[in-house]
Amino acid sequence: MENRQRLADRIDWGLLFILVLFFIVSAISISSAQTSGQYATNFVIRQGVWYIVGGVIIACTMYFDPEQYKRMAWYTYGFGILLLLGLIVSPESLVPERNGAHSWYKITESILIQPSEFVKTFLILALARVITNHHEQTPVKTFQTDFKLLVKIGLTTMGPLIFIIADDFGTALVFISIVTGIILVSGITWKLIVPIYGSIAIIGGTVFSLVLFAPNFLEKYLGLHPYQFGRIYSWLDPYNYTREEGFHLIKSLNAVGSGQIYGKGFNGSEVYIPEAHTDFIFSGIAERFGFVGASVVISLFFILIYHLTKTALDTKEPYNAYVCAGVISMITFHVFQNIGMTIQLLPITGIPLPLISYGGSSLMGNMLALGLIFSMKFHHRSYMFSSDNS
Repeated sequence: MENRQRLADRIDWGLLFILVLFFIVSAISISSAQTSGQYATNFVIRQGVWYIVGGVIIACTMYFDPEQYKRMAWYTYGFGILLLLGLIVSPESLVPERNGAHSWYKITESILIQPSEFVKTFLILALARVITNHHEQTPVKTFQTDFKLLVKIGLTTMGPLIFIIADDFGTALVFISIVTGIILVSGITWKLIVPIYGSIAIIGGTVFSLVLFAPNFLEKYLGLHPYQFGRIYSWLDPYNYTREEGFHLIKSLNAVGSGQIYGKGFNGSEVYIPEAHTDFIFSGIAERFGFVGASVVISLFFILIYHLTKTALDTKEPYNAYVCAGVISMITFHVFQNIGMTIQLLPITGIPLPLISYGGSSLMGNMLALGLIFSMKFHHRSYMFSSDNS
């Protein structure tokens, strides 16, 4: 009985309870989205199955302790690179084209797996090891050692990024957000971080200005064409692109605005929203459950991020802290980008709302990342008890 109690004490029940709440919200949101009649498949049951699979992934992830993940980091990283490379060299029967991209492995007719969702976690493990090893090897920090670490981080990130950025720019942005979050807590001097990210911001702002005010310049000197910037134009002025890129955004804005304070109810949808159970699930939540329902969802994410941050602050191992920073950055960017694109705050990308949007790959990828957090709590407590018994 005592061993069972100790085993139970090592489980992160707070995080588990949060995931149960996310499942309830996800099931209600997806079920409500299906009342519009645009879907013949019951995605709630499928989402439940994916949550069960995700639970198994968490249990398996908890079996290994963080030190083992540190040792396996390069193996999982290499495996992820091979998965991404396979998307390029595999035949069409195994890697079908969807929405103009080859980003999924076809398992069955109804099951497609997107490897980039798992590679995000593999990258977090690799970056955490790079930073930890660097600090162990160079106890004296200088501008030169920090620059060397930044180069290591950049090279590690470029591995998977070059396979993703051409086909899935939205996912590439998630990778960049992961790297940014880890860099901010890596101990690299701000004398390096500020000039580099400042330069990136200036370049990005310049290109954005050229897209808006001088597209002919980009066409003449860079070979780009105005139609390639349709997503940006439709983001800023969707009502001039009602039959093209602006269609989804207009529908989303109508849905969110019409929900008002309390929403229209579970079956009260009046706005047709494509992909209402996946990328635009937040629009459906805001329409059916109003400002109150949308606030509950956002608050739930705040609670999750707070819990992950507390875990990062409580851990005594630098490697664990870097892993937590990567997971926090990944989930935070997903939430900010997904909700932002539904209310015209950000351009539309194919990024789902974590733990709520329907999707097996996304959910399993997030469960794998959260499994690392469960592992930290589980094995940290086991070390404490081992110390007590010795």
